[in-house]
Amino acid sequence: MLIHVPELFSIDEVRDMRARLEEVEWEDGRATAGHRAALVKRNEQLPLDHPLARDLGGRILDRLGQTPLFIAATLPLRVLPPRFNRYEGKGSYGPHIDNAIFPIPGTPERVRSDVSCTVFLSDPQDYDGGELVIEDTFGEQRVKLAGGDMIVYPGSSLHHVTPVTRGTRYAAFFWTQSLVRADAQRRLLFDLDSAIQAIGDDHPEHGSIDALTGVYHNLLRQWSET
Repeated sequence: MLIHVPELFSIDEVRDMRARLEEVEWEDGRATAGHRAALVKRNEQLPLDHPLARDLGGRILDRLGQTPLFIAATLPLRVLPPRFNRYEGKGSYGPHIDNAIFPIPGTPERVRSDVSCTVFLSDPQDYDGGELVIEDTFGEQRVKLAGGDMIVYPGSSLHHVTPVTRGTRYAAFFWTQSLVRADAQRRLLFDLDSAIQAIGDDHPEHGSIDALTGVYHNLLRQWSET
């Protein structure tokens, strides 16, 4: 399931975040890649312990908690602190699948990467290439969103980033461990939740809303892991 979350951050907020990212030093992105991924990873990444990474990552986490679409799509149990990357000079990331488990730096906790998220921090007209290409159930999906928008997709997906041949592509990325492990079940719950909300908007007194809400929560109770 691919979900586009528009305007997670405003134009002005993204401009401020990007300006700060342009002022810091970056490291080779392969420093945090697994053995196979390191063979195809050609980008730069902000060190995980960099103060700016912690600051901007905290802003993203705070915003996610205020974003109903993200919550409905991912049913988050635990979110890995966001990381930041930069692509330029034909930088790319070849086809790969993300690690299944990530440690949370500085803690004994780990996050299972049920859901991957990318927040675009550069506008499409500022760079050529740099599309996030995701192999979805319905075929290849090519994603290049406005600055401040986010794409949510299954962590199990094969995906890659095409070479950036002009300009610079900045992005934040992170993984979420969901209350519901299976993507197919999350999709059903998301579709049911969306339908309940649509009925509620059009017919707030409809007698089926409570019954459908009960079905939603009973399915969530059956499928969730806490």
